[in-house]
Amino acid sequence: MAEQATFRIWRGSRGEGKFVNYTTPITSGMVVLDAVHGIQASDANDLAVRWNCKAGKCGSCSAEINGKPRLMCMTRLNTLDLTEPVTVEPMQTFPHVKDLVTDVSWNFAVKKKIQKFTPRAADAADGTWRVKQADVDRPQEFRKCIECFLCQDVCHVLRDHHLHDEFAGPRFFVYAANLEMNPIDSGDRVKAIKEDLGIGYCNITKCCTKVCPEEIKITDNAIIPLKERVVDDFFDPLGGLIKIFR
Repeated sequence: MAEQATFRIWRGSRGEGKFVNYTTPITSGMVVLDAVHGIQASDANDLAVRWNCKAGKCGSCSAEINGKPRLMCMTRLNTLDLTEPVTVEPMQTFPHVKDLVTDVSWNFAVKKKIQKFTPRAADAADGTWRVKQADVDRPQEFRKCIECFLCQDVCHVLRDHHLHDEFAGPRFFVYAANLEMNPIDSGDRVKAIKEDLGIGYCNITKCCTKVCPEEIKITDNAIIPLKERVVDDFFDPLGGLIKIFR
């Protein structure tokens, strides 16, 4: 590995700014966040960057590295072409605050709109439930989400079309699927998924799945099954009749 590398980092605030090149020493095993911290310590003390765990579990250090949404702490330098400047910029889908920091608070407002976990009545004398292991296993992967919002950042409905008022984004279809597929939950979020969360805007390109650092199969295991539930409830005539006479 080269002894130093150049990083082209976005500097500015509230959407205004420019890329600035910094050359910094690097060593084997370093990740992009290490290099950014080195630059912050030596050349740019006022560089704003959000991070916490440096272990790929807090989701704080999301950014775009060479144009791809990634976690800075999980992007090793030996996977990048260091003969060219490494571009590091903030996520494009959310309002820019300063340098590499964006305002992701919109996501938390969306989450509050989704019906919370609503347990059904216990079916055992001791106040617990009896469920099949397969039903427990099905939504388990959704709980791995670290809310890095990389899937939100890459989603073209939000990134290119800016439909934040009409579309919740893949992170919250994962959240809704986790609740809808919970064998103990009694809530019904299908109408909200269709009308409030706007799942119909998703055309299942799988771009969200590709950037998920936890390798959650967002499209196949969350979004498509939720779309199927919407179709069953609102567009399947036979399903409608069954509901009437159930």
